[in-house]
Amino acid sequence: MVFMGDRATLLETGRFVQRRVDRPDNAMNAAFGGAAAENNETTDTPETPDIPEIIKATETAETAGCAATVESTEFTESTGSAGADGSTGTVGVAAPSRSAESEESAESEARHRRAADAGDTASMSVLGALLLRQGDLDGAEPYLRGATADGDRAAANNLGVLLHQRGYVDDAAGWWRIAAVAGSAAAAHALGRHYRERGDEPGAEYWLRQSAEQGHALGAYALADLLEHRSDVGAERWLRAAAEQGHREAAYRLARMLDRNAGDDPHDAFGRPGLGPGAGERPGAPGRSVVRRDDGPVAGPATGRVGEAEQWYRQAAARGHRRAALHLGAILEQRGEPKEAGRWYLISAKAGEARAACALGFLLRDAGDEESAAVWWLRAAQDGDGNAANALGALHAARGEQQTAERWYRAAMDAGDVNGAYNLGLLCAAQDRTPQAEQWYRHAAYAGHREAANALAVLLLQAGDATGAEPWFSKAAEAGSVDAAFNLGILYAGRDEDRAALVWYERAAAAGHTEAALQVGMALLHRGEEQEAERHLRCAAGGGSAEAAFRLAGVLDSRQPPPGPPALGEPMPEKTECEEWYERAAEQGHRRAQVRVGMLAAARGDVDSAARWYREAAESGSRNGAFNLGLLLAREGSEREAALWWSRAANDGHGRAALRLALLAARRGELTEGQRWCARAVELGPAEVAERAARLREALHQELTA
Repeated sequence: MVFMGDRATLLETGRFVQRRVDRPDNAMNAAFGGAAAENNETTDTPETPDIPEIIKATETAETAGCAATVESTEFTESTGSAGADGSTGTVGVAAPSRSAESEESAESEARHRRAADAGDTASMSVLGALLLRQGDLDGAEPYLRGATADGDRAAANNLGVLLHQRGYVDDAAGWWRIAAVAGSAAAAHALGRHYRERGDEPGAEYWLRQSAEQGHALGAYALADLLEHRSDVGAERWLRAAAEQGHREAAYRLARMLDRNAGDDPHDAFGRPGLGPGAGERPGAPGRSVVRRDDGPVAGPATGRVGEAEQWYRQAAARGHRRAALHLGAILEQRGEPKEAGRWYLISAKAGEARAACALGFLLRDAGDEESAAVWWLRAAQDGDGNAANALGALHAARGEQQTAERWYRAAMDAGDVNGAYNLGLLCAAQDRTPQAEQWYRHAAYAGHREAANALAVLLLQAGDATGAEPWFSKAAEAGSVDAAFNLGILYAGRDEDRAALVWYERAAAAGHTEAALQVGMALLHRGEEQEAERHLRCAAGGGSAEAAFRLAGVLDSRQPPPGPPALGEPMPEKTECEEWYERAAEQGHRRAQVRVGMLAAARGDVDSAARWYREAAESGSRNGAFNLGLLLAREGSEREAALWWSRAANDGHGRAALRLALLAARRGELTEGQRWCARAVELGPAEVAERAARLREALHQELTA
């Protein structure tokens, strides 16, 4: 029996292995001018305000990105008419957007300046906000202080922002508190962020909740982030509230949360290098490059939740969130919409998402455009995507460009992708550089790569080191390698430890390993557990095992009486299920199945089919096929050709064929030839054949000596 993974043929590729990367939360830092990122999901950090041109056209001025939204709301809460509570600031009224700002004329600013200089509180607040947005802190401060003195809460909030920018954090917090107590949602949000930065989570939650409950999108998002950090189930509610107000990062994180809640979250496969192939394909022999095609951001099992997640991904992607575009593309690809998936991958890749460029490369490769795929893989690999580097390595290896392939595999390894080391092992094994292959397999295996551990064990076993191979097989099998479990079964079976072998065969069979299912089926047949054996044989036969199909047919055949020849005038009976399985095995080249199909056809009276199958078996080296073909030809009057096939069978050790040749020679009067074949038949047996051949030989001897 062949161990799985004994050669390397760099053919297949997968996708999506990437290191986890921590990046600053630029969207939130824009408000405070420092590093204050508190996103607890390291692989899905908020986006920068840089948005590709293809997306900008779809955005509104109000929601052009997280950074712009935060800046517009936190930096400038403009004033309005006095409210019923006596304050002059109107909660939640944003200062002019970027588009409005660009249209505002110098005359409008001058008008506000004249009114502010004349003591108008509202104009002082607006002018202070405008100057603050322009970066004129010295010019803005007196107007904001003047408006604040008159009770304008928006001015108090913006004065806090100004002081925070100057480094007076405690003074800023004091003004934010004043504004927040007066009802400013933006100030409550800023104050909550301030407390969280200081480590005061209860205080942060109080003020962020005040902001969120007033409908402030950024407050809702920051509260959700805090709650999610504590694994509080209330996080989803506030993410949804922020997302419904157009907050793109909230929409993205809500979609991620819905995905995780839907199942085992295959999206989290992003950033987990070194585990080898997974659910997308059978994690098999170390005979192909591993590029993790199974680790894409695909949808989970709960279709309702995933459908809702897709909606939020789409909203975030439409607003320029590159990771949302990546996940949306993957969902669409899984659903069988490659064109639409490619569009979102392209948007995400152009925005700088290396994983999207890698995914786009695979999509193009699957469409037959290998050259374009290589362009995107190159772009992703240069941005540090190890999976893309592995894909490039596999591409060059398939072209026979071994040195280039090795360079890219090393680049993948340098990017933190342990699959690079595994693929280097495959490359060296394909070139019969066994010591180097063992070195790289060990490197990957020590990093937890299960298929590398299996490959290393196979290498050691081939070198005769069964003792060294066994622990690596065990490590790989315990980590989920199906081939390693099968190989352990072979190892134990070779030591006649049948019980232990069956345990590992059963584990591999449960994971869909065809040969393991065959071994389990045969073991159960040997123990007389026919029903359970049949189930495993069906699995193996359905997986393409010719031997399993033959064994299954034998089980079914044993349950029915042998069919007799059809009566005269009766139609030829239909094929039974067992004959269909025999035929499936026969079509795969199984010689015993071919002989059996021929016998069943002959029993039905279908001589042509019988002759065809006997001939195929005989030409493949089956002595039974040659013998039966000879019988069929002799019955049809072709004794000369029959003798040729009987001679082949007899020379291969078929006693009955030797006896037939002896009888044929005796009938022709070739007594010496007949004696020779009789002696051969006596030698080969079985007993009844040997007995008949001995009597015939004696008769021929008497005839010769008469």
